[in-house]
Amino acid sequence: MADNKSSVKYEETVRPEDEELVEQETDEEEEEDEEEWDDWNEEEEGGNDSSSIIKCLFCDYAFDHSRSLFDHCISIHHFDFPTIRRSLSLDFYSSFNLFNYIRSLVAENRCWSCGLTCQSNLDLQSHLHEPLSLEEIKPRWNIEAYLKPFLQDDPLLYSFTEDDDEDIAEKDDDDDNDNELTTIVRNCEEIRIDHEIYSETENVASASDNHYEMISSSAESGIDCPGDKKSRAYFRRHVAKDVKNANEDYFGSYSSFGIHKEMLSDKVRMDAYRQAILDNPSLISGAVVMDVGCGTGILSLFAAQAGASRVIAVEASEKMAAVATEIARENGLLRGKSSSDGTSKCIGLVEVVQCMVEEVDKKIRIEPHTVDVLLSEWMGYCLLYESMLSSVLFARDRWLRPGGAMLPDTATIFAAGFGKGGTSLPFWENVYGFNMSCIGKELVGDAARIPIVDTVEGHDLVTNAAVLKTFDLVTMRPEEVDFTASIVLEPSLSNAESSLLDLESKTSWCYGVVLWFETGFTGRFCKEMPAVLSTSPHTPKTHWSQTILTFREPIAIAAGKSDVHRSAAIGTDGCPATNISLRISIVRASQHRSIDISMETSGVGPDGRKRSWPYFPSSVLTGLRLEANMVLRYRNDKPWPVVITSKSDGRSVITTGWSEFRKLIKQHQSQ
Repeated sequence: MADNKSSVKYEETVRPEDEELVEQETDEEEEEDEEEWDDWNEEEEGGNDSSSIIKCLFCDYAFDHSRSLFDHCISIHHFDFPTIRRSLSLDFYSSFNLFNYIRSLVAENRCWSCGLTCQSNLDLQSHLHEPLSLEEIKPRWNIEAYLKPFLQDDPLLYSFTEDDDEDIAEKDDDDDNDNELTTIVRNCEEIRIDHEIYSETENVASASDNHYEMISSSAESGIDCPGDKKSRAYFRRHVAKDVKNANEDYFGSYSSFGIHKEMLSDKVRMDAYRQAILDNPSLISGAVVMDVGCGTGILSLFAAQAGASRVIAVEASEKMAAVATEIARENGLLRGKSSSDGTSKCIGLVEVVQCMVEEVDKKIRIEPHTVDVLLSEWMGYCLLYESMLSSVLFARDRWLRPGGAMLPDTATIFAAGFGKGGTSLPFWENVYGFNMSCIGKELVGDAARIPIVDTVEGHDLVTNAAVLKTFDLVTMRPEEVDFTASIVLEPSLSNAESSLLDLESKTSWCYGVVLWFETGFTGRFCKEMPAVLSTSPHTPKTHWSQTILTFREPIAIAAGKSDVHRSAAIGTDGCPATNISLRISIVRASQHRSIDISMETSGVGPDGRKRSWPYFPSSVLTGLRLEANMVLRYRNDKPWPVVITSKSDGRSVITTGWSEFRKLIKQHQSQ
């Protein structure tokens, strides 16, 4: 307010002939300020690669945003900072103390909640647990000594407030500490806006079916601060743009005919859908069918061939919608109007609508809950990566009539342990008579850092298969795609060439876990001929392959070995585990249409002793399609980019350097 009063007084005393000079000087000063601001922003942006990388509180992984760090700590380390902060009403300084307290104890391999000292950091990570009583341990960190940063220039100490700026802005003005922090936040509003966009985009990406509502509600949350309306408009535009760009990349990638040839050549895929549609006449005949993500329109053509009365083929890709339209026209199935006899009649069955399914009612006239059969091939790698499930569920809730059918109507993720044959080790152990196993060992070590999309043969499985998660697509809610499940894998006893006694005493080595999925066209709707689409290692290969999570070290397993060494570690040849317990989490990642996979592993010995192994790192299966035969994946917490290239002789995985990764991103963005 003091600055405003000074400017008013100056305007009253200035002479008319000087007004032009004053305006000129003011404009020059504003231009200088803008240049300085731009320079400052460039310096900040240039420093993002190093100074703003936030190291995890408990392990060696790093993140570019506090939100990602806290999500990681919740799912892996049992440390829920947002909940702790709310339950204890921690202010800025108490939170500051807590982070420094944890970092100091972790450096000594001590548990922050119970104080137990472990032998190593890996042992500490396996030991970490939720605190029994937060009130009792709060005095340990809420002391002045922990106001001193444990790590020099720790980005977490000045970024952890970004996710709750709205709460900070609404604090009571009478509280001096909160008022001071609110002032800082308000003054830095423009500086933080990019971070806020990134944070909110995580929420938007995890619920694409209602992202416009989320943008609106976030922008109208009522932050009462200077320039708030302008900031909200800026925020709203950029979040919408981020989601739009992500969707354009995704749908645009499917404009390549190479991808569609791969999918149409997938016999397992095509046979399952063709059987479900053509061999169930009581379901399709005379029905109104909606095909979500129709691509070339092949499933819509099947539906028309099976006797549907109307087929609404929805495709977001402009190019593929045009292609599907032309294909339907060439096959005499495109819906249109004829007036040859003076009256207007509808001919054909297939109506192609170019838009996202969430916007169908903006393109055509269709009443809610009037679709009889909802049809879609929405599945991605590991079922949920890059999938359209949220859009399918939106279409179900908006267009499907009560009691209407969904094809498919169930989806299940399975897991099993694989042996040495599921790795590249056998190949490298004998290359034209030479031992190159050092390469194989390095590749297996690299594979333990990230999920790999590849195939495993059924005979390479060394455990039973277990159901990780089953979805009922008719009743499930969109948020159910985020889940954590626990399963137990036991040594496989299915080898018919060996006797039961041999199998019970035989030791196998489990190198990791392979995930695959099945979708069911069950008798609930397909009464004449149910069908199953399986990507199992025991069935013919599909373009989805399987998803492989490799252990950092192989685990010895045996069904019942009596001659064990009591002093030997569980999971070794001296004391094989009788089973392997897994706790696997699959959640939507911050990158739009990506998933975050993490895994905790433990084993039980014949004598009842237990052992935990280092967790599979929280890794993101994410990416961009660069070419028709290429998918780029990278992790958001470590520079481990890989390129998956589909070739005629199979799928190869090539690890690239960080600089090469950035080149690929720039090449994609420039296309």
